[in-house]
Amino acid sequence: MGVTGSIACYKAVDLASKLTQAGALVDVILTDGAQQFVTPLTFRSVTGRPSFTDMWSREVHVPHVGLGEAADLFVVAPATAHTLAKMAHGLADNLLTVTALAARCPILLAPAMDGGMFDHPATQANIATLRKRGVLFAGPAEGRMASGLTGLGRMVEPADLLGYIRQVLAKSGPLAGRKVVVSTGPTREPMDPVRFISNRSTGKQGLAVAQAALDAGADVTVVHGPISEPIPFGATAVAVQTTDEMGNAVLEAAQSADALFMVAAVADFRPNTQSDKKIKKTDEQWGLAIGLEVTLDILTAVKAQRDKSGFPRVVLGFAAETHNAFEYGRDKLLRKGLNFIAVNDVMDQGAGFEVDTNKVLLLSSAGVVEEIPLQSKTAVAERLVHHVAKSLNGN
Repeated sequence: MGVTGSIACYKAVDLASKLTQAGALVDVILTDGAQQFVTPLTFRSVTGRPSFTDMWSREVHVPHVGLGEAADLFVVAPATAHTLAKMAHGLADNLLTVTALAARCPILLAPAMDGGMFDHPATQANIATLRKRGVLFAGPAEGRMASGLTGLGRMVEPADLLGYIRQVLAKSGPLAGRKVVVSTGPTREPMDPVRFISNRSTGKQGLAVAQAALDAGADVTVVHGPISEPIPFGATAVAVQTTDEMGNAVLEAAQSADALFMVAAVADFRPNTQSDKKIKKTDEQWGLAIGLEVTLDILTAVKAQRDKSGFPRVVLGFAAETHNAFEYGRDKLLRKGLNFIAVNDVMDQGAGFEVDTNKVLLLSSAGVVEEIPLQSKTAVAERLVHHVAKSLNGN
């Protein structure tokens, strides 16, 4: 990760921290200008790895070659107009620019500069030159700058830049070129304009599956009910409320999908009558008795569509159970023609709804595929995506 002299250096520290927390090994190169805003010690503190500033250091043998050859991705964030110009013209007068010449990996630049500088013809010409060489760009964004001006030139936010980085690193993943649909979150079945039947799902496990599929290189569509967390960067989001809406959205998205992860906690019942006004306690017409009817069985509808078209190629369902989890899960797998089913007993401590962990028994028609122990929902999602990718790739 290269860091150049911009006030946006504070975002670079946050980015380095986020990358490290995501599991990346981050080596940072600071220019002299960057060191006017932030110190090498700051980056060493958040990455736990060395920070580099001097291309003439005697402590490391040919540092620019070692750094350039070892990297999977070279990110320059922030990338000033001056550094863009140097890179466009092949100048190599500091450790960052000489490492850029030595790098054999993709290069991603996140420009940051003040009013008018990004739109200047010289900067645009340099960017065009770099793009022709295959250099990638993230941003810049529009907004208020250090001078007080407003315009195009702000470095993109670290969370978004992390999303760009994950996309670049995923291009050769096991699901590269594959289309994946993930459903997640609860559905809501209205009783009146202010009340509904729903469940305790937060959507966390489905969002983790979507991120894992993105990290594996897939083109991901997320069909989601009401959730409080953001959709992973790079995914296409389709928001729904009711089970019927989710069913229609899933069937449409899955028409040409390679894989469907049906993670959503779909409401199995809905009121058989809805009031167009808030039901009052004193309303004798409604009283305390509201009848229920069964909602659309989305996986059964998917099976019918799949029997005709062959899509989606692989389907992984979920079964959130409170007892007899294995028996109910296997029965659901066979009845609905699934390739896999992830069974979790939501009564187990640390599993199920409203927590960041899960434990899953993954089944196929052949039996137990893997018993995934209690761990983060991110780690569970990665195992599920791994098995679906193996199935799609014939392994």
